[in-house]
Amino acid sequence: MPELPEVETVCRGLAPVLEGRMLIRVEQRISALRRPLPENFAKRIEGNRVTKVARRAKYILIHLDGGDVVIAHLGMSGRMTIHAGAAPVPRRHDHIVFHTDDDHHIVFNDARRFGVMDLARADALDRHPLLAGLGVEPLGNEFNGRILAALLKGRRTPIKAALLDQRLIAGIGNIYACEILYRARLSPRRMAYTVAGARVERVANAVRGVLAEAIEAGGSSLRDYVQASGELGYFQHSFAVYDREGEPCPGCDCNGAIRRIVQAGRSSFYCPRRQR
Repeated sequence: MPELPEVETVCRGLAPVLEGRMLIRVEQRISALRRPLPENFAKRIEGNRVTKVARRAKYILIHLDGGDVVIAHLGMSGRMTIHAGAAPVPRRHDHIVFHTDDDHHIVFNDARRFGVMDLARADALDRHPLLAGLGVEPLGNEFNGRILAALLKGRRTPIKAALLDQRLIAGIGNIYACEILYRARLSPRRMAYTVAGARVERVANAVRGVLAEAIEAGGSSLRDYVQASGELGYFQHSFAVYDREGEPCPGCDCNGAIRRIVQAGRSSFYCPRRQR
């Protein structure tokens, strides 16, 4: 499932094409994705001008001048891609198409229909069920070692689980949690409440560093994800540990290998010598 870097990359691709443009036509070819689409979804947003494309956690937010905000989640297999000129020939699983007043067409394709498309009023956005209760944005100005220490204080869960808890930090998924802990030199088994002082600063720095580098690389394409341009992401070529079970650790001469364990049903990859 796309994580924060992939969603941020899609938003940055959509923004130059959508911001300031009017949605002259919206094609809605299905009534539901993972959940039903809002009633009269297409009609409610047709004729609106896009004022801003933003991101909250793993959600794409398309703000409209009429006061509504389109909330989109890519799910397991969703893609939002840009097509210029003539409208593209409909493909299987092209469920929603946004047509702009300058002949751009944004196609939402979702083979597995695990994605979400919803509407909220801008002044009630933070109270929407999909967004209410989300934690701090890890790339926002409010995120630092001090804030992270407060979030982890007293938490008797593994640090890996804490990084994945969207109520604490919004947007980090399994791939990047593994990479963050590798860079911070902490075991995914370590209890969150023991991550303080220099350790918590290492984690905060790793969070910012790994996510920023992944965004710069266009995210990670492991299966279905592509950028809004249709290009693949390339950060998977920079993984230190994720999905590298049995391979040598790239950061030490441990003469061992990356190990895989299962935590809460998810794979954790780490170097047991480097990460303590």
